[in-house]
Amino acid sequence: MNFQRTIFMFLLVFASNLWASDLIVEKQKFTLDNFKTFNGKLIKQVNVGWEAYGTLNEDKSNVILITHYFTGNSHAAGKYSKQDAMPGYWDSIIGPGKAIDTNKYYVISSDTLVNAGAFDKNVITTGPASINPDTGMPYGLSFPVVTIRDFVNVQKALIESMGITKLHAVVGASMGSMQALEWAVAYPDMVERMVSVIGIGQSDAWLVAGLEKWAAPIKQDPNWNNGDYYQSEGPNTGLMQSLATITQEAMHPAIFNASNPNHKNIMGDALHDIKATFPVVDWLYGAAKARLNTMDANHILYLVRASQLFVAGHNDDLAASLAKVTAKSLFLPASNDLLLFPEMAKKTHEMLGDKSQYEEIKGMWGHLDGLFTVQQKAKTLSDFLEQE
Repeated sequence: MNFQRTIFMFLLVFASNLWASDLIVEKQKFTLDNFKTFNGKLIKQVNVGWEAYGTLNEDKSNVILITHYFTGNSHAAGKYSKQDAMPGYWDSIIGPGKAIDTNKYYVISSDTLVNAGAFDKNVITTGPASINPDTGMPYGLSFPVVTIRDFVNVQKALIESMGITKLHAVVGASMGSMQALEWAVAYPDMVERMVSVIGIGQSDAWLVAGLEKWAAPIKQDPNWNNGDYYQSEGPNTGLMQSLATITQEAMHPAIFNASNPNHKNIMGDALHDIKATFPVVDWLYGAAKARLNTMDANHILYLVRASQLFVAGHNDDLAASLAKVTAKSLFLPASNDLLLFPEMAKKTHEMLGDKSQYEEIKGMWGHLDGLFTVQQKAKTLSDFLEQE
């Protein structure tokens, strides 16, 4: 059973409403000229895609911003057409009558800079694969290093272009949780509520080193060529290895093992040929290979670096940064998360004190419970958004 089929079968049984979305959405493009990054570099033109669900009220006070995870994009809910096989990743909690109720809220979801799916037809993003207007060639590694703060600042420019000055809430999962918390720290007067799903307050030493495992196969692929591969064969082997690692580390062993009951090859070719593989390895790398045509290796590297650099407030004093937060906060880590441990979220929650709320998502998916099982916290989320 391949990776996509495993996910499909699980969700069909436990969250079949994901495919019943009535929302039809359109990808829109926002362009920002002369964007200055956190490290002081200039990007002459930034394009990002965004989507919206619901209706903006007259005083523009009902806005919820959704910030996405590492390999995700702004397609958080709904479908682009009724024929789409699947809706956006959080369709179980975003929509009419759902936890993030689009009958009440105007929900905006924005791509990040350097989106991983640079070649996805539904992604509009600026990053190393984009054309540098000064050279007419892809940026490659001449693109500036970007941070979670940069993602937030582009989003801020987007919402301000609509005349929006206050956010009812910012809600994000995984790398999106970093953005949500950064919003609350950097612009406390704009954020009334912050929801961190499978999130953290800063990247610790363990996470920084762990994320390097995602980058290393790309850098070690000779076709990477120091990021200059857009006119030749790219580092597909390294990118496939990176995506396979990301997939495995986002899953808990329980669901991984359940997805591969016939993983053994004791009486097969593997007993006689060191070059032979196991069914589980073919399954994992097959899933990664299927994503190669939409993902960009340099973009993965830049997202890894942004995540490694993350500390809320982007300075060396997390406590002082968190003291700036005035938003009501809700942390929803996954109990079985082996990538961003729930203890990391709990520590940040405790540092925020009385203005913060904490509950754990129970499930067998590990880190991916923040996507596939988050609907079990629908009432918690809905109640939190309604708090005065």
